[in-house]
Amino acid sequence: MPAAPYPTARRPGVDPGRRRVLAGLLGLPVVATGGLTGCRSEPAALVESGPVELSVFWWGSARRAQLTEQALRLYSDRNPRVTFRVTWQGLDGYYERLATQAVGGNVPDLFQIDDTFLTEYARRDILLDLTGYAADRRLDLSGLPEGLVRYGQVAGRTMAVAAAQNSAGLVFNRTLLRGLGEPAPRSGMSYPEYLTWAARVTRASDGRVAGTMDPSGDHRALWLWLRSRGNEFYQGRKLGFDSPELIDWFELWQRARAARATPSAALVQQANGGEPARQLVVTGHTAASFAWSNQLVELQRHSRDELGIVSCPGPAAAQWARASMYWAGFRGTRHPDVVADVINFLTTNVDAGRVLGYDRGLSPHLNIRKFVEPTIRDTSVRTSATFELSVADTFGTAPPPPPTGHARIRGLLVTAAESVQSGRSTIRAAAWLFVAQAAAALAA
Repeated sequence: MPAAPYPTARRPGVDPGRRRVLAGLLGLPVVATGGLTGCRSEPAALVESGPVELSVFWWGSARRAQLTEQALRLYSDRNPRVTFRVTWQGLDGYYERLATQAVGGNVPDLFQIDDTFLTEYARRDILLDLTGYAADRRLDLSGLPEGLVRYGQVAGRTMAVAAAQNSAGLVFNRTLLRGLGEPAPRSGMSYPEYLTWAARVTRASDGRVAGTMDPSGDHRALWLWLRSRGNEFYQGRKLGFDSPELIDWFELWQRARAARATPSAALVQQANGGEPARQLVVTGHTAASFAWSNQLVELQRHSRDELGIVSCPGPAAAQWARASMYWAGFRGTRHPDVVADVINFLTTNVDAGRVLGYDRGLSPHLNIRKFVEPTIRDTSVRTSATFELSVADTFGTAPPPPPTGHARIRGLLVTAAESVQSGRSTIRAAAWLFVAQAAAALAA
């Protein structure tokens, strides 16, 4: 979508919880402080001598654009010298456009990024280092879960702040299972229990519907399975596992295919691209599919049946507080202090949190969640939020964000899994080839 500058409604006064910061930023009078996390003394910041316009870029739906622009207007209402020039589009092509901007040194002042590229952009010195702002609490991360804060750090530096939190989940078709007289899957199932359940669902439907999607090419499912065995997907800039672990993973799903717990390879490959409308729990080909928790809302939009969500198989501690996406600043911005303050506003201000709601996932700020959750009216949004809140206290330690090359690794895993699903390759050959190619991708 083309850039869309918009006029900002102006209102006298400044948000009380932010007066001291903006006084330093924009030369406004200093008055009493007081905000969400209490009063505090804050250092003086650089003074902006005139109006500030920040460019902002994100991906998402028209609904996300509406909510994000509303939150940015709210900031401008409180800080009349700051306006925004916004650009947004769908995820398809987003990073290609961002990469082109990076090559030209024309990256937006503030933009959305996810863990696929966070480390790469940080190491390429594209991202604004927010460590100093976090240290003196001009960027107040004290209300965010510790693991979520850590998941925005690269090499010990705060390079981005979670715009929302999510976790992996198992989305299931509640209506279908009721019709078959089968119970819904439950959180805490072991993999053997889950695959037994899935095979039973296939039999109950006389083979018309498979119990579960085959997630052997799904990096998040593999990552959780590895953590349940005491391993990690990555160790620094290397894989945290070797071919024997991947062989075990592929063999697990080969047994599931033999038990008819999963659908045909052609159907699985149809869904491997990740598009919500093509997920097999939506198309009616499986009773359950793996997804990010906040994706339940979009999946529900594509289904007439009632969908539900539970934890993925395995121990709850395998999960961690994951940033569904981040807000990051451009290292070359002319207004770094204002960028940091806008990020602080979007992630810690109650009014902004109410506006943004659950579109990107659970609010990153613990206190804001208490205000937002009771206001949710949409059934699927409430289901997703309730699930996320129910598992948040069970999370294990968050790993570092994925290293540079993560996008390539994800694609290699899908290719390896599909070669096994279709019978083009043996499990051992596919696992060995993946490990070799992944090592090369991570070393590049």
